Amino acid sequence: MNNLQVDVAIIGAGTAGMSAYRAALAHTPNVLVIEGGPYGTTCARVGCMPSKLLIAAADAAHTAAHAGAFGVHAAPLRIDGRAVMQRVRDERDRFVGFVTETVEHWPQAHRLRGQARFVDEHTVLVGQPSSAQTQVQAERIVIATGSRPHVNPAWRSTAGECLIVNDDVFSWADLPESVAVLGAGVIALELAQALHRLGVRVCLYARSARLGPLTDPVLKAKTLEVFGRELRLHMNAGEVQLQRDAAGVRVLAGADVQHFALVLAASGRTPNLQGLGLEHTKLPLGADGVPRFDRRTGQIGASTVFIAGDVNDELALLHEAADEGRIAGDNAGRYPDVRVRPRRAPLAVVFSDPQLMIAGQSHAALQAAGTAFEVGEASFEDQGRSRVILKNQGALRVYAERGSGRFLGAEMIGPAAEHIGHLLAWSVQRGDTVQQMLDSPFYHPVIEEGLRTALRHLQRALRMGPVPVERCLDCGPGA
Repeated sequence: MNNLQVDVAIIGAGTAGMSAYRAALAHTPNVLVIEGGPYGTTCARVGCMPSKLLIAAADAAHTAAHAGAFGVHAAPLRIDGRAVMQRVRDERDRFVGFVTETVEHWPQAHRLRGQARFVDEHTVLVGQPSSAQTQVQAERIVIATGSRPHVNPAWRSTAGECLIVNDDVFSWADLPESVAVLGAGVIALELAQALHRLGVRVCLYARSARLGPLTDPVLKAKTLEVFGRELRLHMNAGEVQLQRDAAGVRVLAGADVQHFALVLAASGRTPNLQGLGLEHTKLPLGADGVPRFDRRTGQIGASTVFIAGDVNDELALLHEAADEGRIAGDNAGRYPDVRVRPRRAPLAVVFSDPQLMIAGQSHAALQAAGTAFEVGEASFEDQGRSRVILKNQGALRVYAERGSGRFLGAEMIGPAAEHIGHLLAWSVQRGDTVQQMLDSPFYHPVIEEGLRTALRHLQRALRMGPVPVERCLDCGPGA
């Protein structure tokens, strides 16, 4: 048994763990990062970056297939699945390489490989019981073990190797003939549409009538309408049944039966807490087994243990994991001088086409909080620039506090949502009023003019006008 004594031990070397390491080092050089899997973050290896590479290929195919609407006619479309996946893997490996190179340049004394499990709140064992183990005594510990795809055990036992998760997609050598996508969240929607546009026969199965993360009732209906025009959707499917045969898997949803080569389980992710030994500690746990923590400090209860990233089961987003890692690592390093850190305005984007986004408080969050708010909206179906580039789908809904006119948040399905979402999240974080936002410049002709239309509508709903309605008579009602 090897023994180590450190000031701060960080379990996990993903995005949150790397941020925690850098933050803790500002207070003590006696920091140890423990990793039981391969180096390389979820984002770089199986998440944000490889999925965007696949989506980029799908967007290129879609653009080429629909160029005739502009009077531009190319040769018959041909999708080389092996070339598509080769680029995905090559670029994925490049991104992962940047991450692993960073970690491997840390001092050897700061790195320990192996699975960690708690003995108590200051001690973890690293390694397998059947081999050499290291006992780490740590004054403070940061849990940053990330998450993994959630898979219904019944699906796995029935479909066998024909059942895959999103992690598997980015290791393909070629595109399959058909895939059933089980799930209706961000990962399911992005991958279902990308594979469909790359020539794979796809059907998406959802347990309920909700597709994607939007909560505004108007936009939830719009999302189904827009994607239903392109994708095969089986909503309200409940619990689907899988039957394996020699050629793949039969998917049964009520009376509907379809056959696919593969089934993609995309029904969310679950925190990596199994085997961590939290039962050997006195840390406060929720009913789901996730430690109860203060999101402003990362501290679990009043203990010397902190938590950050996807493992806290709160906001599984890279920028949130990086922030949480920095907060937890800083407080672990400076303990007992634990400090409250402000969090950024919420921002979430789905890279489908059209894109989805939520900036600031969602419609559901405002209702749950009992906030008195008004709503403004704009359609992109006849918005000038959107129509010019044939991206005229979707709508934007914006929310502001009744009485003060303070901007609170927005939800959107439409073009350039990733960019508009940033503008709106910045306004939320600054505490802008709707009038201050309208006083800002809007160029012409741009998609952001649709945002101005929504803000004008919102200002009138707040009864904080009059706001002059200026319109480009040549560009349509959303210009």
